[in-house]
Amino acid sequence: MEPKQAAMATWHTDYIEKQLCICFQMLGHCIGSHPWWFLIIPLILSTSLGNGFYFLKDRRSNSIEEQFTPVDGKAKMERKYIQHTFPENDSMFSSLRLSTNGNYATLIATGDGNILTVESLQDILDLDFKLRGMAVLHDNQTFDYADVCAEVMGSCFSNTILDIIGYNANNIDTVNLTFPWYNLDFKSVPLHLSVGSVKLKTESSAVESARAIQLHYYLRKDSKAKIGRWLESFINLVSNDSSPSIQVSYSTSMSLQWEFEKSAASVIYLFSITYAIAIISSIISCWRLDNVRTKVWVASCGVVSTGLAILSGFGGLLLLGQPFVMTVASCPFMILGIGLDDMFIMISCWQRTRVLDSIPDRLADTYKKAAVSITITTLTDALALFLGYSSPFGSVQSFCLYAAICVCFCYLYNITFLGACMALNGQREAENKHWFTCSKIPEALPSSKSKAFSICCVGGSYDQITEKEETEPMSHVFERFYSPFLTHKLIKACVCVIYTGYLAVSIYGCSVLKEGLDIRNLALDDSYIIKYYNNQRQHFSEYSCNVMVSVTQPFPYWDEDEQKDLHSCISSFESLDYVNSTYAWFLSFQQYANATNLSISSKEAFYTHLPHFLELNSMFRQDINLTVDNDIQASRFFLQTLNKTTMKDMMTGLRQAADECPLELLVYHPAFIYFDQYTVIMDNTVQTILIAVTVMLVVSLILIPNLLCSIWVAFAICSVIVGVTGFMSLWGVNLDSISMINLVMCIGFSVDFSAHITYAYVSSPKTDTNEKAKDALAHLGYPILQGALSTVLGVVMLSMSGSYIFRTFFKIVFLVITLGLLHSLVFIPVFLTMFETCIKWR
Repeated sequence: MEPKQAAMATWHTDYIEKQLCICFQMLGHCIGSHPWWFLIIPLILSTSLGNGFYFLKDRRSNSIEEQFTPVDGKAKMERKYIQHTFPENDSMFSSLRLSTNGNYATLIATGDGNILTVESLQDILDLDFKLRGMAVLHDNQTFDYADVCAEVMGSCFSNTILDIIGYNANNIDTVNLTFPWYNLDFKSVPLHLSVGSVKLKTESSAVESARAIQLHYYLRKDSKAKIGRWLESFINLVSNDSSPSIQVSYSTSMSLQWEFEKSAASVIYLFSITYAIAIISSIISCWRLDNVRTKVWVASCGVVSTGLAILSGFGGLLLLGQPFVMTVASCPFMILGIGLDDMFIMISCWQRTRVLDSIPDRLADTYKKAAVSITITTLTDALALFLGYSSPFGSVQSFCLYAAICVCFCYLYNITFLGACMALNGQREAENKHWFTCSKIPEALPSSKSKAFSICCVGGSYDQITEKEETEPMSHVFERFYSPFLTHKLIKACVCVIYTGYLAVSIYGCSVLKEGLDIRNLALDDSYIIKYYNNQRQHFSEYSCNVMVSVTQPFPYWDEDEQKDLHSCISSFESLDYVNSTYAWFLSFQQYANATNLSISSKEAFYTHLPHFLELNSMFRQDINLTVDNDIQASRFFLQTLNKTTMKDMMTGLRQAADECPLELLVYHPAFIYFDQYTVIMDNTVQTILIAVTVMLVVSLILIPNLLCSIWVAFAICSVIVGVTGFMSLWGVNLDSISMINLVMCIGFSVDFSAHITYAYVSSPKTDTNEKAKDALAHLGYPILQGALSTVLGVVMLSMSGSYIFRTFFKIVFLVITLGLLHSLVFIPVFLTMFETCIKWR
């Protein structure tokens, strides 16, 4: 072996590990000597911090925009500019010019065939009449649509298709509809916003039939409570209305928010079942046939310890005023998994102590063996979560902060409260008392008693040779059957082949991973808005956003030479295959000047004729920002886009075209607030994971006294993350802020499993690599399996949730646990033996 390789293979960082073990040994002895203090103080602390739950209702922050869009997204800056430069005119409402989604209710009417029939249109008109005349009660006063509607020149905003037929269904037979634009009152109006799935007559723009009609009811910016009451009444009326010729789907500007807020309540019963399963499975796995040595009470206290951590972590942050987001609701389950995993490790270490030693000595020895292992997992879990707090998404930040604090409390209570419980349980065992009755029972079956007596009234035996507790059957399976099987040369080769296949499938999954959160996934599966979104996608998907383009600099619109730059910019936009047309005040002004033989080629003439043009086309006033001297400081025009590419490519393509234009341009649409997630989610996720893996490597390098094994821990993290990402893509989960939360959590869980088995491997006193792997699997194989199974059994119930958020949580936790278990009990032991053998051979 070369000197450098030898140094690498034998390089150790024993000092920190030894000092940590000494400190924990002293702590264990102290807790074992004074258990009641370490039992009562955590209870008092958690009860005090738990008072923060009193503020839970006030701290809830479930705004979809705040939590599921980038905090400093570019579109939010663009929106501020638009709102400041082009303030909305309440008396001249224009949905085209809204800087937000606005306040509205909308419905889509569909039929079995052509919706443009007298019968169907009459049913739509009847429903429209009911909605406009609907009396709504608020503050002991009634009001109707006319009292809250958005106005255009003193009249309520109206729907184009109903205006065209003059609110008379019989007129449809005499009207010659043209698509996508229709000339109404000497103006072209966008019919594609009102009529969907249109069939045109041969070689004509005339409409032959259509399958859907969409109506909008826009409301002004009034009292939020008043608007909310009208929207609620709209939902109640439409949901209870029936018609023989049309089917109606509906939504409002508040529907998604209201439906999102229902998600947490919808899974409360599932969480109850989930925790019950996790608790029962952990207790059963700690059950022993020996009535003295059984660890039922320790398992129960381990669950209580986790509960105290959640109570303290949540309560403390609520007391400090930290917002509580719905995504945090999945945090307790993660903490339960981490807490139970550490508990199983501590129980396993306790069982390897000498039964005849004093309780303080046994607990000191337990802490010495378990200290490094559970410290590594806590440090890596907490650091991964704190790193996740740097995410630009509020929902991720809130989850990571709550989870990280709870992990720290879980660690604190496991080494204090749970340690005290183990000491008290140890005192009971030392006195050979029954686990349930606490009465002293014989260690062996008395000759005068039947065999049935031994089932419930005998216990306390131990291995007289080793003076340690009898090993549970599953540990025997790992020691005598599984580990020899896994370390066989042929099986090692098979494991390498399996891993190659696993890696290939994972990489393929990563290559087809989709980005972005479909906002309709925030609603429950059975929500009424899902039907609306599906109908909108089916019938109104050809045309996409009407994007604002603002010229943010003063520009001489009258100068023909300067206009070339502007027309060049418009041409570059229209050259994009997803841009259909341009709608601009200055183009209309030019057409008006040409039609009336006016010259606007000089500044004086331009500003002389502009006021009259704006009188005739008053909507255009909102597209021009004038200085006090009536000079144009900024203006805007609009691009009609098509659904021919992804939202990410459309937005980034328009922004790129604006940047390449010689003029200072800004593109904006309210939907860009949500599309901004596409520009940051991938880069931010990769950056967070890379930093986390680096930090994990440093932590494991410090605490695991072997460089190569620390590298293997980092390898396991990367391998599990690649696997989870790839398989979640193949399972239909996108990379969004919801799955990003779980990927951050994935880092912690993957460290938990790999660190336990790796540390046990390097700490083994055996010299042969296969024997070291057998030793590690014999000691920690079953505790790792216990923690994994209890977590998976608990999370299975979430697969039945009607919420995308919690189903995604189930899918990724299932993948994390399954792949983490596969790595820790199959891949890592094999690779450790093969790699170390290879180095020794060289």
